[in-house]
Amino acid sequence: MNYNDHRPGLKARAAHLALALSSAAAVLTLGVSAVTAMPASAAGMASDVAQALKLRLPKTPIDAISCDTLGPWCEVVSGDTLFYIDETARYLFVGRLYDMEERRDVTAARLLELNPDLLAAGAARVASDAPAGRDEAPVQAAASHVDLSSLPAAGAIHWGNPKGERLVVFSDFQCGYCQRLAGELAKARVHVEERPISIFGAASRKISEAVLCAKDPAKALHAAYAGQGPATGKTCKDAKVLDANEVFAKANGFAGTPVIVRARDGAVLHGYRDAAAIRRFVAEGKGAAQ
Repeated sequence: MNYNDHRPGLKARAAHLALALSSAAAVLTLGVSAVTAMPASAAGMASDVAQALKLRLPKTPIDAISCDTLGPWCEVVSGDTLFYIDETARYLFVGRLYDMEERRDVTAARLLELNPDLLAAGAARVASDAPAGRDEAPVQAAASHVDLSSLPAAGAIHWGNPKGERLVVFSDFQCGYCQRLAGELAKARVHVEERPISIFGAASRKISEAVLCAKDPAKALHAAYAGQGPATGKTCKDAKVLDANEVFAKANGFAGTPVIVRARDGAVLHGYRDAAAIRRFVAEGKGAAQ
C-alpha cells in the first residue's frame, strides 16, 4: 500500500484533533466566564427568591435580598427586621445567625447597621401570613425603662470610674459587642455595674460564675473578655444570684446583649455604643433630672 494512501486518514485525524482542541478552549473560556459571572448568578438567585416570597408571603414587604455572603442562606431585609431563607426558597429561618469561626452574631451586626436603636442580637420577625382564624403568637417588646430595685446587689461586678455616672450593663462574656462596649465604657469614664446573662447558653453561664466567684471579679471580667477566663472551680454561693439577672432580663424583653440601663432613671439603651454616645446618654439623664 502506498504511503500516500494514508494521507486522507491523517488529515481526518488532524482535523478531529484540531476540533477537540478548539472545543477544549471553548470549554475553558466558558468556565472562566462562569467564574467571572458568579455575582450575576447570586443576583439572579436573589431575584428568584424575591419572586417566590411574593407568592408565599404576599403581605411581607421585601426591601433587600442578598444571597452571596451567608453560605446556603439568603438574607432578607424587611423594614427594620431580618430573616433568612434557603436558596430554593423552601425553608425560612427567623432568629439569630452566628459565625462560629469569628464568634460573631451576624444578625446583631446587620440589625445595628439597619437601625442603631434596635435590640442588639434581637431576633428578626416576619409579618404575619397566617391563615384566617389563627392568631399570631405575641412578641414581647423590649422595655425602654426598667425598675432596677428588684435586682440583688450580689449579682453584679463593679468596675470603671467609681465617681462616674452608674450604668447597669447586661452582658455575655462570649458576646463580641459586649467586649467592644467594655472598652468604650472605660473611655466614657463611667461607673459600670455589669450583670452577666447567658445569651450563649451553658458555656456563658460557666464563665459568668467563674468571674463572679473570682478573688478579683473586675480583673476576671476583663480577662474573660480577652479570652482568658478564670479557671472554673467550685461554684460559690454568689453564683446563684445570676439567676436573678436572667429572670430580670427575660421579664423586660432583653433578648440579646449588650443592654445598658441608666441607674439614675432606669432608661434603657439597647446594643453597642461608642464612648461619645454613652456620654450623651449620661448627659440626657442628668438633663431630665433637672
